[in-house]
This record gives sequence, structure tokens and C-alpha cells, in this order.
Amino acid sequence: MSDLKRTPLYDLHVELGAKMVPFAGYEMPVQYPLGVMKEHLHTRAKAGLFDVSHMGQVIVPGARAAEAFEALVPVSLTGLKEGRQRYAMFTNDEGGILDDLMVANRGDHLFVVVNAACKGTDLAHMRAHLDVVEEITDRALLALQGPAAEGVLEALVPGVAAMRFMDVGIFGWNGAELWVSRSGYTGEDGYEISVPEARAVEFARALLADEAVEPIGLGARDSLRLEAGLCLYGHDIDTTTSPVEGNLAWAIQKARRKRGEREGGFPGAARILSELEDGPSRLRMGLRPEGRAPMREGVEIFASAEGGEPIGRVTSGGFGPSIEAPMAMAYLPAGTQEGTTVYGEVRGKRLPATVVPMPFRPSTYKR
Repeated sequence: MSDLKRTPLYDLHVELGAKMVPFAGYEMPVQYPLGVMKEHLHTRAKAGLFDVSHMGQVIVPGARAAEAFEALVPVSLTGLKEGRQRYAMFTNDEGGILDDLMVANRGDHLFVVVNAACKGTDLAHMRAHLDVVEEITDRALLALQGPAAEGVLEALVPGVAAMRFMDVGIFGWNGAELWVSRSGYTGEDGYEISVPEARAVEFARALLADEAVEPIGLGARDSLRLEAGLCLYGHDIDTTTSPVEGNLAWAIQKARRKRGEREGGFPGAARILSELEDGPSRLRMGLRPEGRAPMREGVEIFASAEGGEPIGRVTSGGFGPSIEAPMAMAYLPAGTQEGTTVYGEVRGKRLPATVVPMPFRPSTYKR
């Protein structure tokens, strides 16, 4: 793994007994001695600490940054209030998704967090279309997730408990400036905290000193986000899927839709606006396979137990520790009704699954 990058917390992961694996060009912890199942359940019950420093942190300065950024995404940013954050996606001219990202309004600039695997292409994309784009390379990024997250972080950083879901703010901790958002990718209440690289290990140790907090790896991060019905870029959404097909229409505000005050004006607008009005041909949906066997990514879905052509395929699947059952997300014909039985072909056998609403487990964000 010699050509892989390391986050500022690498040595701490090793010290804590993490199993390190290659992920998006980095050596990352997939699990700790607790194990994926217990890490998942601990996050749901108390608080889990995730190293997400591999993700890209970007500042787009200027009074008109939001206006310029809107030319790249189908969401409303000029309507985003200062101190608030919004989920967005870069789209291409065909209406496919280049990446999904978070954009925060911090007054005189936007703070953007992009996926690790797309970091290089996202930066090039932004630099090709925006006047100034500053990549932040001297800060780590941590996520503290779970019902105990508020109490743990408030004890170290007074004031964060007053934040609501998708609020952002700047706070001090022992002389270090923290960039905090009340957000995450687990379906739990929690925070994402950008901390100066030189103070990252110290801050992580301060969080881990609380008995409610355990370090959590990529394995549990994946099962947590899947239970929450959240997309993983490159699996559930990519350049071949539109935001509407990806069941992300909720993220596109009225202002950017047909007859909205800033209709269109983003790459792929013709297709995306048409699908918002008339519906897509396929849609990302939730599946609950019968029995205990998971249906994993790549499993083909059929309408009947025998014969016929595939009607879709699984993009993410696994076992949900909190729901104590398998779960999957798949692209299916858009008219497929919840409650419909479909069949996933697993090792040559077609096994039944029920189309269900997502998330698979209710989310607990602090509204």
C-alpha cells in the first residue's frame, strides 16, 4: 500500500488496532477490534468517531460565489442562508451525476466538501468554471455520529448543542479553530468537524476519552448509510444516473425547476427538468429480501420467480444490524409499487424481496 496516501490520524488508527485497507487512494480503517457489527450498533446507541479526512475540503470565495456555483448544480444556493449547508450534486451535459457534495454558506465564501474518489476531477471541474477555488490541505475532517454526539461535543466545544441539522459554524477549542456542521452520513444526529491537521490527533483523543465514543471504520459507515437509505457515489449514483432517477429530486428546490425564478441554467437541465415533470423511466428503490441472505451489489432483479429479462439490479446491499435483516437498494422501473415482490438472482437461485420505502430505519436528525 506504499503508493497510498495517509490521513493525519493514520498512526492513531494503527495504535487503536484498526485493520487498514485501500480506499479512494488512501489507507483507511475498515474496522477496529470491536468489529463491524458492534461498531454499527454502538454508533446507533451512543457515539461513533469516523475519520473522513480523505474527503476534499474546498473554499470558494467571493460575494457572488453562490451565484456562480449554481451554474454547476441543480440546487438553489443563492437562497441558502448564511450559517446553513445544503446537499448538492455536480451534473454533466447528459444529466448524469459527476459527484454529490455538501455546500455551506459561510458569509463571504462557500465551504464545499466533496467525495475522496472524485476530489481531483471535482477540483478541476470547479477551477474550469469558477474564478477562485482554494483546496484546503492542512485540515483533517472528523465525523462524530450518534445520540450521544451532542453531549460529548458540547462538553468540549460549548455552543454546538444549539445547532440544528445542517447548521454550520466556527468554534474555538484550546486555541484551535473548528469548522463544525451538524450533519453526517449515518442517519443519526451528529457533527462533522474540520480541525487543523496539527491538532487532529489531540482532538480525536479528547473525543475518544469520553466512554460514550468508539472509533468506527468504513465497514460500519457503509451499513449505517445503507440503513439510512443514503447513496454511495460510484455505486448508487454515477454519470449514468440522473438526480431524479437516483430519487434525489427532494434536493432540487422549486427555484431551479420549470417555472421557477432561476429555472435550469445547470448542466443536463433539459433532461433533469423533463424527468422532474414527467417522471424518469427507472428509480432507485429500497428492497427487503426475505430470509437472512443479503442481496449485494450487482445482483440482477426479475419480476417473476422464473423466466423473463432482468428489470433492474442492486447497487448496494448488505445486512442491517439495527433492523436485523438484509436490505438493498436497486434501480427498478419507475412505476414499481411499494409492497411489490421481485426476485433477486443469487448464485443461480431467484430469491424474493419486497419493494419498501427508504430509509430502512428512521433517521434521527435534530431538526
